Amino acid sequence: MDMSRLERIKGCLLGGAVGDALGTPVEFFEWPLIETRFGPQGIIDFASAYGMTGAIGDSTQMMLFTAEGLLRAYVLGSSRQACHVPSIIHHALLRWLTTQDYPSRIPVAMDGWLIKDVELWSRRAPDTTCLSALKASGRLGAVAENHSKGSGALVRAAPCAFFANAFHHAVQSGRLTHGHPTGYLAAGLFADILQRVVERQDSLEHAVTQSLARYGQVPGMEETRNLIERVLLYFYEGYVPTPQRIDDFGGGWVADQALAVGLWCALTARSLEEGLVTAVNHSGDSSSTGLVVGHLLGAQYGTAGIPGRWLEHLELRQVITQVAEDLEHVAHEYCGIDGEFDEQIERAYPGS
Repeated sequence: MDMSRLERIKGCLLGGAVGDALGTPVEFFEWPLIETRFGPQGIIDFASAYGMTGAIGDSTQMMLFTAEGLLRAYVLGSSRQACHVPSIIHHALLRWLTTQDYPSRIPVAMDGWLIKDVELWSRRAPDTTCLSALKASGRLGAVAENHSKGSGALVRAAPCAFFANAFHHAVQSGRLTHGHPTGYLAAGLFADILQRVVERQDSLEHAVTQSLARYGQVPGMEETRNLIERVLLYFYEGYVPTPQRIDDFGGGWVADQALAVGLWCALTARSLEEGLVTAVNHSGDSSSTGLVVGHLLGAQYGTAGIPGRWLEHLELRQVITQVAEDLEHVAHEYCGIDGEFDEQIERAYPGS
């Protein structure tokens, strides 16, 4: 499908947010309760959550701050200052922590436009692993001292896909909060798959197989690789996801499951809408699996593939669109664009 890089980036970020918003109202519901409340198809439209319709979850909030960190790192790199990318992302995530009314042990700058959006200060059942790891951080760039393989690193990784070495940046970003290799390596694989779809315009199936070929043997990738290979087998055999079959995968509460369920729903879907509806209707972590599918199919179909009835009511749609445009506006390297420095990006994302 021939479309611009900007359209794929916008589709990716908005699609992920839509999947997050669709799954958030039923995130902690068992499938029988979803079926009783919404009918045999399950939830197919935004429902009320946090007092509004179309509310994003904490995953999309952290995704936006990860993007901000990458853009600030770009500003530093472009001005040829010392730049440790994970530390800059860490600083951005600590700004998110501040929006959740938790103090940071490390002094945090409150500049830049993103943190000034009051809607981003809403608390959306923030991920406990991310909260505890960020609250415990004593220095920028320090890896988390836990053994968590939850999906909190995976669900914020998408912006890494639009910069060079997506796998590395997503892994290093993931290690800031998640100490188990599955927790951060699944994030790296996800970012690499997205990069292949956006930058090379690979089909999703080809992107998955090539990403596994490149990174599947990395030490610690075993759990994630095994689940994704199982998904590919199901896909080739024509075995489609259902609420019960998704629950057999574990429901997406940990990173390898969320990525595998998301890939299965995305590979078998004939549209973004179908993929998202399938991805959120089960007894597991509906917002995370919906977000993963939204990122994958949004990158594949662009914004045109997202139903208007969802986009219209999506919280922070303009903020997410602006971040997508800013990500596309800069080169996906940290060395600047032909030596020219972008003052507009510098003002929006101070390199601190």
